[in-house]
Amino acid sequence: MVFGQVALLAFAILPFALAQTSTNFESGWDQTAWPIYAPDCNQGGTVTLDSTTAHSGTNSLKVTSPGGYCGHIFFGTTAVPTGDVYVRVWLKATNALTANHVSFITMPDSAQGAGKHLRIGGQDQVLMYNRESDDATLPDMSPQGVATSEALPTGVWECFEYHLGTDGSIQTWLNSNAIAGLTTAGNLNDNGWKGSSIIPKITGVYFGWESYGGDVNTFVRIICSSFSPLEIPVTAPILSQYVLPIFSRAHEISSFLLNYACQELANSLTFQWYDDVAVSSSRVGCSVGGSSPSSTPATTLSTSVKTGTASSTVKISTTSSAVKTSTTTSSAKTSSTAVVGTVPLYGQCGGIGWTGGTVCASGTCTSYGSYYSQCVPS
Repeated sequence: MVFGQVALLAFAILPFALAQTSTNFESGWDQTAWPIYAPDCNQGGTVTLDSTTAHSGTNSLKVTSPGGYCGHIFFGTTAVPTGDVYVRVWLKATNALTANHVSFITMPDSAQGAGKHLRIGGQDQVLMYNRESDDATLPDMSPQGVATSEALPTGVWECFEYHLGTDGSIQTWLNSNAIAGLTTAGNLNDNGWKGSSIIPKITGVYFGWESYGGDVNTFVRIICSSFSPLEIPVTAPILSQYVLPIFSRAHEISSFLLNYACQELANSLTFQWYDDVAVSSSRVGCSVGGSSPSSTPATTLSTSVKTGTASSTVKISTTSSAVKTSTTTSSAKTSSTAVVGTVPLYGQCGGIGWTGGTVCASGTCTSYGSYYSQCVPS
């Protein structure tokens, strides 16, 4: 089996279903097999094929989110085996998990009810599971529970694995080492989790980013005159409401206040990359598609615009990866140009103050209140 291609193997001669779906993106990003997923809301989130950093080979997928409640964007598969489910992914983050709740894996879970998910992410600086229907966590987010989990290292590729058993059991590994707090067997800090008899029955596995507050995972680089480079989120609301007013009035405020404002915008920012993904009915392990965590410095492409006032100069540089132009939606090898005025599936298509596209490339533009409409499947 060529690991670089998505593979689905079924052996009818065996007494149980054995299947594996995997990819390392070396043949590009098959968006049919690994589609975008953002059912709740997505204001500016993107997934792109990236050649600046990878665990194996040269390609990975980079997830970019504007943060906030609508900072949801994922990619993944519905090719989930029946019975036991094992997932392995190599991931790389630039910033540590914070006290805020975020998710980087989400799984639609029919056992919880329609529209509910089993989620994996972080809170209180450590890894955790979250059950959407009752907001229970594994482990408990008590000091004792937090101590049984692990932080997610930054700047290096990490092998993250987990197992969902047919009996409701959960096992989790980071770089092949079991995480006690994210394991149900013998867990003394699972009071919230065991308060329900729900046994997960997932129908998909999606990798990406979902935040419920201020954490984001993309940046633009801001260089305020006479100060070191600072990073702030790339979102139209932030640019229009905070950044541009600061820059336009830079000559009216002190250098100290300008630097303080830039620094406040620079907090809690990360990138998230994914590579060597596998969803299987048996444990894959970290040795397939790469044997150990490795640090690969990322390189970036930059474009800049300079603006000036009588007493200060501001330079804004946007950092990108495999995207060669502002309208390219995949790698340079198989680039395509978006149709002006159309909105991709799960993208925002309306709402008070919305100035972007209003015509869905697919699906239907559905209103979720006065301020937000989204393209959802028809």
